[in-house]
Amino acid sequence: MLTSIKGKSVIVTGGSKGIGRGIARVFAAQGAKVTIAARGEEAAKAACDEINGSGGSATFHACDVSDWDSVRGMVDAVAKANGGLDIMCANAGAFPQTKMVDMDPAEWDQVMATNLRSAFLCVKASIPHFEKAGKGRVVLTSSITGPVTGFPGWAHYGASKSGQLGFLKTAAMELSRYNTTINAVMPGNIYTEGLQDLGQEYLDTMAASIPLKRLGAVEDIGNAALFFASDEAAYITGQTIVVDGGQILPESLEAIDEI
Repeated sequence: MLTSIKGKSVIVTGGSKGIGRGIARVFAAQGAKVTIAARGEEAAKAACDEINGSGGSATFHACDVSDWDSVRGMVDAVAKANGGLDIMCANAGAFPQTKMVDMDPAEWDQVMATNLRSAFLCVKASIPHFEKAGKGRVVLTSSITGPVTGFPGWAHYGASKSGQLGFLKTAAMELSRYNTTINAVMPGNIYTEGLQDLGQEYLDTMAASIPLKRLGAVEDIGNAALFFASDEAAYITGQTIVVDGGQILPESLEAIDEI
């Protein structure tokens, strides 16, 4: 059993839906004071209502994670309201599917800003609060796409997720002086609203390529993030964990057929 995080102040960026919403639910269920930082007010408030209605504690703070002033203002406001900041879950991400031949360079820049720049901004804004507290935790939501695998249409997404892991290594060293750890969860195919939009055929094909024969749940990622945020993980930093049901293990679809 992990040490209690009851009462700890947690920010989950992009927590209004998908994996972020799952992370927020998992932390709130353990008694944390969760702040969902997102642009979409309606979805974020619905996520907060769901958590609060289940006995948890969640509030919403509007934030554009690609904008420094917005991120810094959000983090400072949350720390002031909650008496500090203990855990930053930098989860916000975008994954439009566009092949390079059709991709406007502006789309590349936007994905990089939302996925990679935001991770840096969230960590930078959190440092003064971790320094004041004498410790802290950062959990990044990366992906197997980019660092391990590729998929047509996600060149920008894959590059941003690989970039997060490059950032992670140096960030771990720099954050150590504040007694703060930073680690990343690398999800495989997790059942979210975003994947639903890709169609049932895609969902069925992906499930068939996973040894456990199913897509993951958002709570699977939330549970991994919870471990990285725990006291039990205090000596783990600069590391990653793949949560994919074994998706990256088979050499080919034929290997799946042999199971």
